[in-house]
Amino acid sequence: MTHDPRPEACDLLIEAGWVVPVEPHGVVLEDHAVAVRNGVIVALLPSREARTRFIAAETVSRPDAALIPGLVNAHTHNPMTLLRGVADDLPLMEWLQGHIWPVEGAVIGPEFVADGVALAIAEMLRGGTTCANENYFFPDVQAAVYKRHGFRARVGLPVIDFPTAWAKSSDEYFDRAGEVHDQWRDDALVSTTFAPHAPYTVSDANFERIRMLSDQLDVPVHLHTHETAQEVSESHEKHGQRPLARLDRLGLINDRLIAVHMTQLTDAEIELCAQRGVSIAHCPESNLKLASGFCPIGKLQKAGVNIAIGTDGCASNNDLDMFGETRTAALLAKAVASDASAFDAASALHAATLGGARALGFESQVGSIEAGKQADLVCVDLNQIETQPLHHVISQLIYATGRQQVSDVWIAGQAKLRGRVLVDLDEQALVANAKQWRTRIAAIRLS
Repeated sequence: MTHDPRPEACDLLIEAGWVVPVEPHGVVLEDHAVAVRNGVIVALLPSREARTRFIAAETVSRPDAALIPGLVNAHTHNPMTLLRGVADDLPLMEWLQGHIWPVEGAVIGPEFVADGVALAIAEMLRGGTTCANENYFFPDVQAAVYKRHGFRARVGLPVIDFPTAWAKSSDEYFDRAGEVHDQWRDDALVSTTFAPHAPYTVSDANFERIRMLSDQLDVPVHLHTHETAQEVSESHEKHGQRPLARLDRLGLINDRLIAVHMTQLTDAEIELCAQRGVSIAHCPESNLKLASGFCPIGKLQKAGVNIAIGTDGCASNNDLDMFGETRTAALLAKAVASDASAFDAASALHAATLGGARALGFESQVGSIEAGKQADLVCVDLNQIETQPLHHVISQLIYATGRQQVSDVWIAGQAKLRGRVLVDLDEQALVANAKQWRTRIAAIRLS
């Protein structure tokens, strides 16, 4: 059988000074290219070979950039981007019950959710994030906005034990969750999770319904838990056990659980998470800002627990900057573990990409640069003052790079950011809309 010497056609060829595929771990490939066809990566190979093997409809050459997988924000409340800075420098419960919930009660609706998600998509794309694990109300609206802008997302189906603008009763929460799940179950970009708010706002009966439906539908469960010491002590008072023990009793400690925050953990709980395949969505900046505590990432990593990175929402962070979040995660892990080698740069990058994809159940689609995966890709310009001289690419990405160095972003092979310009979002219109929301929210707070 003779080899066919004719070049193959592809839609897109991205040539980069360095490609960081994430899998294999810690590898950096110099002067490599990624070929994309029909939104899928078909080859990762040296740039010289790529020019011979492929005829591309479009070639993007970035000799001074690193090409990485799109970052995966494993926990966020993106409509709350419109609440950025509304209530700062407060502990969690005072912040939540005294400020955020009252404002939300006055503004939550389809318009607020749609506008907040659109603003968040623009911010995430400009920072190299291509996938989000969303947790908020009106998931039907969220899903439609993510789909319209070609952004990859898991949209949470909320469950909470009190009435909201989304649902008035437990039955309505579950009925509406089923409707949204059915609508998006076969979509290529948007899918769902169950998103019970937290152990202190969800009953045993509702957790049992979630576990049953999660098993039947093979849908992850996305849950704030062990966020604060107060949460743990109140669980002892009300249920006679810690939140994780209660969740284990209810059958929820398994490989579908995305456990968010997890600042209050015993060694036995860490081992339980490792044995059951739980993923941790680590949100260090929100934990720091709300003084919630420290997630023991070094211990979790040593135990083999899958770690993902999330920004949380802009009301408690106050940004969607995954480069900044990942740097904070790496640095904080070392201080908490008293070990400078804990959560090294390659491990932090893994958590922000493939770890997040694994937590969401997307690891076969995204999170690393491999043939057969979706072309969710990000170019990072390393030829700037802040990242010179360049001794170690992955180290520079984690410890020195700012999100403003993201030059190009693709999702499923479609350009979303080109030369730092958003391809299909109107930046001026987004800013103007955010300003009118600020006026509306300010009037509510003064009334």
